[in-house]
Parts: sequence; C-alpha cells; structure tokens
Amino acid sequence: MIRRFGEAVRADQRYRSRPGAYVILERDGRFLLTFQEAPEPEFQLPGGGIDPGEHPVPALHREVYEETGYTMGAPRKLGVFKRYCYLPDYGYWAEKVCHIYTARPIQRLGPPLEKGHTAVWVTLEEALVLLTNEGDNWFVANYFGN
Repeated sequence: MIRRFGEAVRADQRYRSRPGAYVILERDGRFLLTFQEAPEPEFQLPGGGIDPGEHPVPALHREVYEETGYTMGAPRKLGVFKRYCYLPDYGYWAEKVCHIYTARPIQRLGPPLEKGHTAVWVTLEEALVLLTNEGDNWFVANYFGN
C-alpha cells in the first residue's frame, strides 16, 4: 500500500494522474532544496513531473538540473507516496504519485533554468521546517532517522 499525505480525496472532484520524481540531495549535513516563487511561494525537494513515456530516473535528472542548476549522481529509490491536490500551474486537480530518491549532488552548472526557482542549501532542522509538503517532510525525517 502506498502512503498518502495531504488533503482528503474529494468525492465531487475528478483527478488526473500526475507521476513525479523527487530527490533528497545531501552534502556535508546540508540539503539542497528548491524555492519556487509562484504560484505559492514554497520550498520543495528538487524534482517534478514525469512526462508520458519517460522513466523516473531521467525525469529526475532533468528536473533537478532545471530547478537547481546542479547535476546529480547515484540515485537510489527510497519509496513512493500519493497526494491529492490542485495544480495551479496546470489548472487541474491531480492524484500525484511521488517517487522519492536520494542521490549525491555533483556539480552546479549554472543557475536554475526554470523561472522563479532558486537553489537553497539548508540544514536538516531547516529542511524539516521549510518543507511544507507532508510527504517530502516525512521522507527527509525518516531517511535521516528523526
């Protein structure tokens, strides 16, 4: 059974499936998050949607580079969770199936390619406060034994 986080499923709402791949990038006790300015300012694990026909790992590499400007290596899958939410960027309600990985940040090639994204290094304690997505927060806390 897949763990579920976030708001309850609404019986009157149709949801589109939206798979995504996200990663915990840690170096020397600090974590690389992405800050997204819009539509609502929030800190997130780097990652994003898996396009139709795309495998989660190449999607993860692409999304991490687009959102942070970093390359990464040695991804290892930790698990999966679901959440049901409205995606204002796309204008629809989604059943998000979030594949969570851990990997090593390798090299920053430049600034994030996605407009409105900023790469931010934070401590574990800061990450657990800043990550408002319950699923992201749960995986970071549990992966690092808190």
